[in-house]
Amino acid sequence: MSTAQQPDPRDRPARLAVGVVGAGRVGPTLAASLQLAGHRPVAVSGVSDASRRRAALLLPDVPLLPPAEVLQRADLVLLTVPDDALPGLVEGLAETGAVRPGQLIVHTSGRYGAKVLDPVLRVGGLPLALHPAMTFTGSPVDVQRLAGCSFGVTAPDELRLAAEALVIEMGGEPEWIAEESRPLYHAALALGANHLVTLVAQSMELLRSAGVEAPDRMLGPLLGAALDNALRSGDGALTGPVARGDAGTVAAHVAELREHAPQTVAGYLAMARATADRALAHGLLKPELAEDLLGVLADEAHGTPGNPGAPGTHGTEGDAG
Repeated sequence: MSTAQQPDPRDRPARLAVGVVGAGRVGPTLAASLQLAGHRPVAVSGVSDASRRRAALLLPDVPLLPPAEVLQRADLVLLTVPDDALPGLVEGLAETGAVRPGQLIVHTSGRYGAKVLDPVLRVGGLPLALHPAMTFTGSPVDVQRLAGCSFGVTAPDELRLAAEALVIEMGGEPEWIAEESRPLYHAALALGANHLVTLVAQSMELLRSAGVEAPDRMLGPLLGAALDNALRSGDGALTGPVARGDAGTVAAHVAELREHAPQTVAGYLAMARATADRALAHGLLKPELAEDLLGVLADEAHGTPGNPGAPGTHGTEGDAG
């Protein structure tokens, strides 16, 4: 093993001065990652106390300045504001002359591609859309999580190499997304990641109500295995009472949820119907069992609970869960 001392990134000459407009959970993390690659964060803008604390934690000694002053100091500007605020911010920066010709202007919105930066392009700025497909906490652990993280990249063809190089420097993996596909791309990520948090939080609440003292410990191995199986096998990983066609069990679930957690019923029914459709299409759910199951789901959705033990409800042997 070599014992040669590795060079400190701080000893390398900085190649770009980096500014952040919007010190939420994403901007300071990306700037800190670029700093590790040899770039130099020079200014951050943030309004709330929380954003200022994040900036101080991840980018110590980097001054907090108004957005226009951030752009004055930076060669590379990260616009890390909420999606709905991005178009107005871009227009304002372009109209006030804050953007310099040749300045790299990067936004991190999943929803938008490079077109939202057209006002920047018209005044000579270089537009890049780099969206990290990652959930952020606003803590230093986020910088580590960027290693191997996919980024949705959209930019003019002549800037494609520059965009991909920046992603690689942050430890990420560039994935090219066409301009017209950005909303669909973002919807897919939200469906998988954001809704997963809601489902897991609801599951933990229900387990606590059922008397489980450590629902996180119970769910951890189960959900880890389910996620791994789903990523490997897609619909082939479907299991549980819906995929088996256990209509009586599903009806019993809904009855319990109506009593103990009525706010979860609509979500349960929607996911059960989607799961049934996919299991049926994939050949996992037998058509003769699907009829009873879909009937129960339809009845429950219309507020006419079915009888879990009614004749004609098929029970099957299968895996637990």
